[in-house]
Amino acid sequence: MDRSELALVAAGGFVGATLRYLVAVGVPGTGGTLIVNVLGSFVLGTFVTTVSSRRVQLLFGTGLLSSFTTYSTFAVQTAGLTMTGGLLNVGANYALGFAAAALGLVVGGKKL
Repeated sequence: MDRSELALVAAGGFVGATLRYLVAVGVPGTGGTLIVNVLGSFVLGTFVTTVSSRRVQLLFGTGLLSSFTTYSTFAVQTAGLTMTGGLLNVGANYALGFAAAALGLVVGGKKL
C-alpha cells in the first residue's frame, strides 16, 4: 500500500466515524448501533458487487464503511444489557445485518 492509498483509507475513516457519531447523537444507545450496522451491511453488500476500483474500495469500503459500522460499540452495549436484552440485541444485529448484506448483494447484481 502506498501513501495515497493510506490517505484514502484515513479520509474514508474520518467521514465514516463522523457519520457514526452523528447517528449516535440522533439515536442514542443500541438503536443507533443497530441502524449503522444494518445500513452499513446493506451498503457494503451493494458496494462489493458494483465497484471494482481498488482506490474506491479503499476509500469507501475499508475507510468509510468500516468506520461507520462498529463491532466494539455493539459488544460493549450488549455486555451492559440484561441477559434477555443482550440476546435480543445480538439476534437483531446479526439477523438484520446478514439480511441487509444479502439484500445489498442482490441489489448490486449478485445472484444468491
